[in-house]
Amino acid sequence: MADLLHFHLVEAVSLAIDEIFLDGKYADKVIERLFKKNRKWGSRDRKFVAEAIYEIVRHKRRLEFIADSDRSMDLVAAFFVQTRGELPDWEEFDHINVNEYKKRNSAEKPLEVANSFPDWMHQLGSEEFGDQWPKLMNALNRPAEVFLRVNTLKASPETVIKELAADQVEAEPIVSKDFEFPVGLKLKQRKNVFITQAFRKGYFEMQDAASQQVAELLQVQPGQRVVDACAGAGGKSLHLAALMKNKGKIISMDIHEWKLKELKTRAARDGVDIIETKVIEGSKTIKRLEGGFDRVLLDVPCSGMGVLRRNPDTKWKLTLAEIERLQQLQREIISDYSKLAKPNAVMVYATCSILHRENEDQVKWFLTTDEGQKWTLDKEIRIWPHTHGFDGFFGARLIKKT
Repeated sequence: MADLLHFHLVEAVSLAIDEIFLDGKYADKVIERLFKKNRKWGSRDRKFVAEAIYEIVRHKRRLEFIADSDRSMDLVAAFFVQTRGELPDWEEFDHINVNEYKKRNSAEKPLEVANSFPDWMHQLGSEEFGDQWPKLMNALNRPAEVFLRVNTLKASPETVIKELAADQVEAEPIVSKDFEFPVGLKLKQRKNVFITQAFRKGYFEMQDAASQQVAELLQVQPGQRVVDACAGAGGKSLHLAALMKNKGKIISMDIHEWKLKELKTRAARDGVDIIETKVIEGSKTIKRLEGGFDRVLLDVPCSGMGVLRRNPDTKWKLTLAEIERLQQLQREIISDYSKLAKPNAVMVYATCSILHRENEDQVKWFLTTDEGQKWTLDKEIRIWPHTHGFDGFFGARLIKKT
């Protein structure tokens, strides 16, 4: 056992857990910094560290129950007892009774403890989803698979599959009975695709399957004027550019300039030149663009409760007050940014949340407002982690009256 676990890696995991829970840092950023600091670690070491950190974050509450402690090294020990059944003979683990841990591991636990959800989130989920909530919790605890979106400006799915295979990465088309993924691929095994030739050539972007449905919902055409009003680093802007065959104009907006800089880098790699980035500096930015677009995409800030598989620390950082703040922000965005649309234009309101209060309820509310009276609801899509196996996503397509 001891030779399978290297102390310096286990210690790195323990220190990372402290950074995430005591210092409030995000798991992905902590792991990124850890890898930069330890460039000599091989791929196996990096895989071990990243997976252990994510699993401990994901199952924090259950591991605290097993360890009867919230100390990071005790959580690490509980994780190894649960996954390996024993611990190495290290003095850091001298105080631990492995049999006691095993007993608590197999003991009956309340649902919120067994699935590691905070009380308030468990209550909220139970109220919103009833008997579906245990299935949702279970699905949101599964590590996310890796999905790619083929950049059709440069390659076809067949080309990308072939190119990746040359770099020992196996990819296959996404299969779903409910949704079509004409340019979506799934990795058979998690691998670092960013070091492949296909990525450097701009043949694909990493994008969850559910997220790939959002741009499709907007029904863009080459030559149109499109605004992606909450673009972030621009995954959906790039998808829209490919769907438009790089003809027309996309204005990608965000409040964070650094995200838009990342989008410019990605666009250059992908061979996209119809995207113009714009930092939102207040209501004047919106005012100048009113009535100027055929298509409006509002992928609004949300709780992220549909993407807990990717960001498990959201469970521990999110609060009910934050969800309420986001609901208010979502209402402001849909009310203000819908004015960017021309008559007859199409707008998509989207979130990566599973909560009705951030999705259908917001669309219903908007349609009752003065601004909303100018719109009709054309279609809503729901993607569920427990039934579709992808991230949780919502999208509503609305059409502006003439």
